[in-house]
Amino acid sequence: MTAVDGVHRYVISRLARIGRSCDVDDVMQDIRFAVWDGVAKGRYHRIPGVSFGAWVQGVCGNVCAAYIRREFSHQTLPLLVEATTSDVEPVTDTLAVLCLDRDLDRSPEKLVDQAWAQTMLGMVHRSVNEETWRLATASLTAPRRYGPPSPQDRRRWHAVTVVRQTAKTINAALNCEPGSVSDVDSLCRCAANCLPTTILRRVADTIVRPGLRGPERAAQLGALAVELGVTERYVAVNIGFARQLYRTAWRVLQSGAGSLV
Repeated sequence: MTAVDGVHRYVISRLARIGRSCDVDDVMQDIRFAVWDGVAKGRYHRIPGVSFGAWVQGVCGNVCAAYIRREFSHQTLPLLVEATTSDVEPVTDTLAVLCLDRDLDRSPEKLVDQAWAQTMLGMVHRSVNEETWRLATASLTAPRRYGPPSPQDRRRWHAVTVVRQTAKTINAALNCEPGSVSDVDSLCRCAANCLPTTILRRVADTIVRPGLRGPERAAQLGALAVELGVTERYVAVNIGFARQLYRTAWRVLQSGAGSLV
């Protein structure tokens, strides 16, 4: 993990080139999982004169390249839509993006279903606090800045991550099969599965959903850290966010909303 932390500035640089510095934390998590998985499955082989850090840098380059390809190849939905009463095409600002089916019609008039986007926008806004919403909006609607990140930049990027992950969680909950939720227990399991990343799903399922406290939580923290290849502290700092997203998914599922039309 020390070697992985060493590529952080490189990841910032790569993502800044395409204006996605706010996704650094997500990509770093993907790199941690890729390195851990590679070591666990024997993909790393010690070569004389080549350090472990050099291998990690290679993994980092591959993960970053894959992320950039995905960003450029998928149709995206601008989540923040500014409505207009005129006949002029509405102005759209990217606040958070959700990947759509690549086979969908790519013409501009089909890119955004305004009613769907406005409904989703309202649900996300209600699910995050106003400070997070304000910082996320400021981050993704302001002109791009380049150079070393400031503490304020990091706060804005974190806010964008919260908003995007909340949007993905709500989208997953809305797309759950109605028949998969038949009682409270299945609703809780489904809510945990709606979270957007492996670590958030595992934290929600094994710590948040059963409501672990004290020694039981400490034991599960250690087990998850080993399972996911991260530190116990990293697992611990994700508990609050996992709980927030879990409750958001639970509310959407409990309301019985199957899809947005």
